[in-house]
Amino acid sequence: MTNPQNPRGTNGLTYRDAGVDIDEGERLVDLIKPAAKSTARPGAEAGLGGFAAVFDPKAAGFKDPIFLATTDGVGTKLKIAIESGRHETVGIDLVAMCVNDLSAQGAEPLMFLDYYATGKLNADEAALVVQGIAEGCRQAGAALAGGETAEMPGMYGKGDYDLAGFSVGAAERGTLLPRVDEMQTGDVIIGIASSGPHSNGYSLVRKVVERSGLAWDAPAPFANGKTLAEALLTPTRIYAKALKPVFESKLAKGAAHITGGGLVENTPRALPDHLAADFDWNAWKRPAVFEWLQSTGGVPEEDMRRTFNLGVGMILIVALEREKDVLAMLTAGGESAFRIGVLKAV
Repeated sequence: MTNPQNPRGTNGLTYRDAGVDIDEGERLVDLIKPAAKSTARPGAEAGLGGFAAVFDPKAAGFKDPIFLATTDGVGTKLKIAIESGRHETVGIDLVAMCVNDLSAQGAEPLMFLDYYATGKLNADEAALVVQGIAEGCRQAGAALAGGETAEMPGMYGKGDYDLAGFSVGAAERGTLLPRVDEMQTGDVIIGIASSGPHSNGYSLVRKVVERSGLAWDAPAPFANGKTLAEALLTPTRIYAKALKPVFESKLAKGAAHITGGGLVENTPRALPDHLAADFDWNAWKRPAVFEWLQSTGGVPEEDMRRTFNLGVGMILIVALEREKDVLAMLTAGGESAFRIGVLKAV
């Protein structure tokens, strides 16, 4: 007789038959719990398993906080990680792309949530990604407070996955950036060095690599001792901790995270309409990766400036008389910083 709760008998379908392995998902949670726990900070315990992430601003020392939220991804840089089998650092990129946006408005990163989507879950591979996310959170001082793993058969190619990140930050009322009413002609634009392309322009990067004919495991022409994949997967720098004393001292009038669009399109987002950036493009030496990309791909200079950060991952607008103080603070925080221009009247 047929079991009424299994009308098709031994031919009944399970969720695993449909391509979703709940046990593998639970194994992933067990693998990443220690990584998440390592990101605990005042205000958040960074424990997994709840229905919602909780943050206590009072425990974090805030008196009258304004909350900010950002979301972003890693883009096609993920294709290099997938094709080369190097998954350890893209999680840092995911955090960086979100928390650097918080920093651009003067906020302190508080907590982070991630979304990992794939067609067939590989818990060991996904755990490497989440461990990178936890490392990014530690660098930013944010708690990895939760996330979602979505196994969706038929939605992605074999071995493919995608990432999205969500971050929450805060600043005391009255301290948000930019403070455009304080900006004036002659204010200095300070650039903070990037680690490379960060997480922008990788569709063009991959096209240049295709033209070069180099394999991902080939020696990188622009980075001694590294493979091409390893060099191009250098993680995005996270600036939050180095910027904190600058923001607390109220020495920055504005900031911009230099992502897609480069300096020419991101800097104006932090400026009033009557002022513009006057860049000295010879003020800093571009990292070798950009020279290689431009020469190998024959990329026009205009495209380079509108696609890549060209060695500057974050900019600050500061008063001329406080330039040395800010440069000293950033250097003490482990960053390489330099003047790249000034503000001029439009």
